Amino acid sequence: MTTAIQPPAAEQAEDPYRKPVRGRIKCVVWDLDNTLWDGVLLEDGDVTVRPGVVEHIRRLDALGILHSVASKNDHDTAMAKLGKLGLEKLFLCPRIGWNPKSDSVRTIAARLNLGLDAFAFVDDQDFELAEMEFSLPEVTRINAADIDTELLRDEFRPRFTSDESANRREMYRSQLAREELESEFTGTSEEFLAGLDMAFTIAPAAREDLQRAEELTVRTNQLNATGRTYSYDELDELRESPDHLLLVAELTDRFGSYGKIGLALVEKGAPDWRLRMLLMSCRVMSRGVGSVLLGHLMRLARDAGAGLTADFVETGRNRMMQITYAFAGFREVSREGDRVVLAADLSQTQDAPGYVRLEVRP
Repeated sequence: MTTAIQPPAAEQAEDPYRKPVRGRIKCVVWDLDNTLWDGVLLEDGDVTVRPGVVEHIRRLDALGILHSVASKNDHDTAMAKLGKLGLEKLFLCPRIGWNPKSDSVRTIAARLNLGLDAFAFVDDQDFELAEMEFSLPEVTRINAADIDTELLRDEFRPRFTSDESANRREMYRSQLAREELESEFTGTSEEFLAGLDMAFTIAPAAREDLQRAEELTVRTNQLNATGRTYSYDELDELRESPDHLLLVAELTDRFGSYGKIGLALVEKGAPDWRLRMLLMSCRVMSRGVGSVLLGHLMRLARDAGAGLTADFVETGRNRMMQITYAFAGFREVSREGDRVVLAADLSQTQDAPGYVRLEVRP
């Protein structure tokens, strides 16, 4: 007799991952049989897609929420059916086979570089939902019969949407193509990066950039110097302030645009400028461009005859940003708990790496 997998008693009593946190879900992973479509594909090849499910997928996709598949099925047969239905491109990194679906979700999370708590899993089988709860309690579980109510919860309503939200799936698809090419590349890392034909653009923030700028302050953790979030109105006020400089950075390569991936806020004082915010999207961590925006700011301050200090708050997740500052020649000059002030040595500013073109717009 098969015994259903049960979570520990403490998890039964209170599931912290079901608490509503608006916009927490960044990827929904779908079962196929009797979930995306009616019927079991290997028993009846003439399965019928559920239009309501597809409507939910397209609606969430337009908000910037990604989708994938974890299904116990024959891979080639299931992928052929998704292609025939015109749905294949909606799903990133589908995992179709006979392994536990929790293993599939782990793999998808690693490929997309997202935390497990950013995932939701939809299935029609109580056993599969229980196995996911036992193995990956961070993942939100949803019974396929309940999607019309569950997928409208705050967790599935991003706090911020921008012009880039509707293009997020294609940006991730481009990133996956880059990673596949890199895995097959036999030269050095710098040779690979040079072949991407990267262009890093820095420009003053325009009003049309502010939705994405607001979103960046919320979504970016590992490469966020202070962890602080800014609202659209706050950013707009700072953008127009003569005492502040608000810059946005964008990265493109031969695969397409990474979108707006960097943001910096400088308070222009005397004798020092103060870098109040610096952040970079995690999607460019492996591209060696994390210091390009910082180097540009250092040169601006030097050319203006000012020094440059920077606020840094240790959040537990932004160690990479602390390392970026250290490599750029910043040193700690004061500390109060986890709040640190760093000062730059402007006698040795860094140029952009040779494999990326820097374009600065007035």
